[in-house]
Amino acid sequence: MPPSSSWPLALSPGRLAYEPANGDGQFSVWVVSWVARTLVSDPAHVFDANIFYPHQRTLLYSEPNLAAGALAIPVYWATRNPYAAHNAVLLLSFVLAAASMYYLARYLAGDRFAAGVSAIAFAFCPYAFAHLLHIHLLMTAGLPLGLLAFHRLADRPSAGRGVVLGLVMAAQGFASGYYAVFVALTVGYAALATAVVRRLWVNKPYWYSLALAAAVGALVMLPLLVPLTSLQREIGFNRSLDASRQFSASWHAYLSSGKSLHAWLQGLAVRGQDLLFPGLLATVFGTLGAVMGWRTGGQRRETAVLYGSIVGLAFWASLGPKAGLYRLLYATLPAFSLMRAPSRFGLLVVLGLSALGAIAISTLLTRVRRRVLVGATLIALAVAESLAPLRISARPEVGPAYRQLATLPDGALLELPVYSRTLGFIRARYMVDSTAHWKPLVDAYSDFIPPDFLERADMIGQFPTREGLKEAARVPFRYAMFHLDRYQADARAALFVRLAHYAPCLRRLYGDDATLLYEVVGCP
Repeated sequence: MPPSSSWPLALSPGRLAYEPANGDGQFSVWVVSWVARTLVSDPAHVFDANIFYPHQRTLLYSEPNLAAGALAIPVYWATRNPYAAHNAVLLLSFVLAAASMYYLARYLAGDRFAAGVSAIAFAFCPYAFAHLLHIHLLMTAGLPLGLLAFHRLADRPSAGRGVVLGLVMAAQGFASGYYAVFVALTVGYAALATAVVRRLWVNKPYWYSLALAAAVGALVMLPLLVPLTSLQREIGFNRSLDASRQFSASWHAYLSSGKSLHAWLQGLAVRGQDLLFPGLLATVFGTLGAVMGWRTGGQRRETAVLYGSIVGLAFWASLGPKAGLYRLLYATLPAFSLMRAPSRFGLLVVLGLSALGAIAISTLLTRVRRRVLVGATLIALAVAESLAPLRISARPEVGPAYRQLATLPDGALLELPVYSRTLGFIRARYMVDSTAHWKPLVDAYSDFIPPDFLERADMIGQFPTREGLKEAARVPFRYAMFHLDRYQADARAALFVRLAHYAPCLRRLYGDDATLLYEVVGCP
């Protein structure tokens, strides 16, 4: 991120966090740490996350974030600090996105200054800053890098370039399911469009290289695709087309931004929608780039048509099923049954405009005398436009009850209160706190929640009861932690009555004014 926005996080990544009380952010911290830890200590069981015990493959209940976790391995194992690991990947994601867009734009436009502006416009766009709590949605580098790998293949097909394209697409797949679909769609569309424009229908090296890329990408992704498809068949998890309506973009979204220089747009934002304004520089120069590229002809016209059409198609898809294209994609491509947010296609609008902007800026810089001064000024303007206020504060400290739990023998943990279905996201705090002990959790939070957990949530939420103790033996779970400060007064009083009644069944391990920790020993 720009230093003026991110320097506190960069200087103290292990002590600070962005909105540390937010459930989505807590989930991101937990998942990055789980993957970083388990890929090293027990890679065969990385999908068996410590949530919703005794269920298995629970990491796949949401975005598994394998790439983010892999990138966090050095920091996690050097510090054992989940926030340091997460924040390191968060900051790195912006660096990788900017670098990838820079090399794509430089390949297309042949100008370093133009590429620099495009890199900043893409990597630090309002959409990215709106998703600082969602680590997988920050892993955007594979989108421009995939297109760069495709352009290199199209210009000189070879087996090596096919392998590189396949590896890039697979890497994006390990980083984000949404963006895996996006890179497959954009590269597939670019391959067909390029074949039409360049008349490559009978060019065997071109098609062989693309086929090799597809084969390599699919082969590398098998360790994720096999358990994911197996689990989907087993639990029947999918997103309905109707569910995507709520997460579709409107024209308001494309005029919405959280950036400081875009404050004049805040009145147009619609609560719950993505912030999809591409930025002033991207919009202005992207539009000019499409026009200039068309007028110039040749390779520039091909680039303008390709990226201009990507912008148009992505905008259309982002509007959701009501606009038509997303409905067609949902009916045609099975991967869309796992997606629910058409508005995220708006990121491809930003990518396309950023690429087109490089054409306009490179053309402009050939027509001015002080090329370096103008180029540096444009980069400075891009940096200024990228600035945004960040809600950074101190990370929560690990409570003494968790430190005590970390010293105890293995066993599953039930944390209370359990919370209702509508407040289930609050259980993410239990997940991030579990990074202190890594005991299996009975109650947790994810995109998919096992039906049997929902069925018994009310019952175990009243623990300890006779039924709850039977459940403890059935699951089984060994420990129960009560967060007294999260109970209402009457519920807390009732809890103390139950604890006294079932005292012979529980052994107290820790207690203070806020937290009680017990071991379930069974009733005599």
